[in-house]
Amino acid sequence: MENKKSWKEIPIGGKIIEAGNAAKYNTGSWRTFRPEKNDKKCINCLFCWIYCPDSSIKVEDDKMAGFDYEHCKGCGICASICPVKCIDMKKEIQ
Repeated sequence: MENKKSWKEIPIGGKIIEAGNAAKYNTGSWRTFRPEKNDKKCINCLFCWIYCPDSSIKVEDDKMAGFDYEHCKGCGICASICPVKCIDMKKEIQ
């Protein structure tokens, strides 16, 4: 006899059951566009860091130091909220 599960027993797809494990999942390969920063325009307001849903903005000495491309999905939020428009979304080359 087959052991069937009810719909209540089937785990939800994409569910993270262990807190703090997102660093284990490199999601950068999902990108179509990648953010690139113009250092001359950047005023280091860190809005990009605040709004990035993937924590992919690197900060060193209270300044935006670049992107964690291993985890950046290329959503473009950083570019859209930048008050001086120093982040451009460029087509990903693979």
